Amino acid sequence: MTYKQQFIKFMVDNGVLKFGEFTLKSGRVAPYFINTGNYKTGAQLSRLGEYYARCIEDNEIKADTLVGPAYKGIPLAVTTAVSLYTKYGRELNYCFDRKEAKDHGEGGLFVGKQLEDGERVILIEDVMTSGKALREMLPKLQQTANVTIAGMVISVDRMEKGLESNLSAVQEVYKEFGVKVYSIVTMADIIAAIEDGIIEGKKYLAKMKEYRKTYGVD
Repeated sequence: MTYKQQFIKFMVDNGVLKFGEFTLKSGRVAPYFINTGNYKTGAQLSRLGEYYARCIEDNEIKADTLVGPAYKGIPLAVTTAVSLYTKYGRELNYCFDRKEAKDHGEGGLFVGKQLEDGERVILIEDVMTSGKALREMLPKLQQTANVTIAGMVISVDRMEKGLESNLSAVQEVYKEFGVKVYSIVTMADIIAAIEDGIIEGKKYLAKMKEYRKTYGVD
């Protein structure tokens, strides 16, 4: 299996990717659901870091620091930094934001690497539904230092248009901020994995494709 196929199977095996009928926050009824809250063990976190690191390597994203938006992005940035070093010999810094700026001690908006002008950073997140995490993070980054966002890495690109746009969240972020979002896998990859027998779910294929036809983007 390719690492993308391995990741899709990993999500299914750990109850993160499920098939059925799910009413999403948007009100849409989807034949699949992604719940990254089901990652909860050290073994899972270690594997996650390897997949994120592989995505960064495969896409040749050059950067100095990994930034994990609080809260879900924190462990992801840490495990990715570890995997980049152990698997590829790349030693990157990492940091994460505070929900509120600290006005005592060392102070500041970030914990970990203190960002500097000219630094290249990669944002590490789980999934992207609306681009909210990036919109909240950008002012904090800009307030701290004149950094360059080399990219944002997420686990799954839903390839699904927004409620008020024919663009996906990934496309909107690029159009609005010029930030390229890289995903370990896409919804098209997941459909292909079902078709190829990598994971179970062929009884949901028709509904998956119909949902993509209605809400999907390329």
